[in-house]
Amino acid sequence: MLPTHRPRRNRKSEVIRDMVQETRLTTHDFIYPLFLIEGQNQTLEVKSMPGIHRFTADRIIDEIGQCVELGVKTFAPFPSINDSLKDRLAKESANPEGLYLKTVADIKRQFPDVVLMTDVAMDPYSSDGHDGVVDAESGEILNDATLEVLGQMALAQARAGADIIGPSDMMDGRVAWIRRVLDENAFQHVSIMSYTAKYASAFYGPFRDALDSAPKKGDKKSYQMNPANKREALRELALDEAEGADMVMIKPALSYLDVIHVVKERTHLPVTAYNVSGEYAMVKAAAQNGWLDGEKTMMEVLTSIKRAGADAILTYFAKEAAAVLRRG
Repeated sequence: MLPTHRPRRNRKSEVIRDMVQETRLTTHDFIYPLFLIEGQNQTLEVKSMPGIHRFTADRIIDEIGQCVELGVKTFAPFPSINDSLKDRLAKESANPEGLYLKTVADIKRQFPDVVLMTDVAMDPYSSDGHDGVVDAESGEILNDATLEVLGQMALAQARAGADIIGPSDMMDGRVAWIRRVLDENAFQHVSIMSYTAKYASAFYGPFRDALDSAPKKGDKKSYQMNPANKREALRELALDEAEGADMVMIKPALSYLDVIHVVKERTHLPVTAYNVSGEYAMVKAAAQNGWLDGEKTMMEVLTSIKRAGADAILTYFAKEAAAVLRRG
């Protein structure tokens, strides 16, 4: 008996395929992470991330201008801080004259309509390379002592002009703490995009190369999540919602599409996903070796993340993908 139901009828022409397409990417979906370094007039490629560069403050302005022309208008800068400025309490993170905060303020002056998401975590500024305060004797990451540092860091970033605060530390209670500090200082309008489920992943290597932010001792498994766990992400989600998060994030993205999906099913908050450095580097390395079509794979990866439920995607592909979308 010949089939009655023929799904191929909805695939028989390009026009029909476009008409019934369920998931669409636009430049509004992208948040572009940028690497900031000291100095002037420098653009240095990250060797483990082909096509991605570290920018001095003057050149990062140029990069943002090019992205805005392509339709990308949300950015997440991450700083590489000189070792001489690092200490165990990350004091440089709240210095209004420091590299990061001055650059955030300058970007907002020159591009008042772009959205800046800033990173709240100690590791770029910590002499220990951890996201929290390290007990000098035991090596334990001190959760509650870290909250004090994160609150002051978030407040300094809000004063500099941050639109969205992104606590990436995975300390318990940090969303509530940061929300209270912001509200008490008249920054009720500043959003919090919580790194709700940030996994202790092997896919962060190129990022740590770019910022020289790897832990000096130990690892981050006592605060970042076990890659084997999914239900735990729902517990973190419930806490972040209760503490006042405005958006939630899953990191990494590509190996955690199931987590993105289940979180999307459980929350009415916007869900974001971080297509991290290692995921980017894999595609680029394979494309450079001729093993796959880099552009098509890039768009398929981004589409899969959105299809899983992400409302926005932090991705190093943002500028390149925006150019592809402009070409149609």
